[in-house]
Amino acid sequence: MSISDIPPPGLPPAPANKRGGCLTALMAIFGLIMLLPGVCALLFGGMSVVEDGRIASDIAPLVFLGLVVGIGGVALIWAAIKGRRA
Repeated sequence: MSISDIPPPGLPPAPANKRGGCLTALMAIFGLIMLLPGVCALLFGGMSVVEDGRIASDIAPLVFLGLVVGIGGVALIWAAIKGRRA
């Protein structure tokens, strides 16, 4: 072990890379935009169930896709709020 391997005393550890505020805001905004298809899927899927008692086969894939996009929006907002772990 040489002297160059030992860190000098008193120096603070290097700061962790933090995400900027602009990226966090963009993630939250796009997450909110992605929530809109999820809300529409819940609305149209719920209306279909109330009227017919089941979701029509031609609307079901669109409802599923809207729910998946909405869940992605929730995940994006959660990631923006939670931040990056070091």
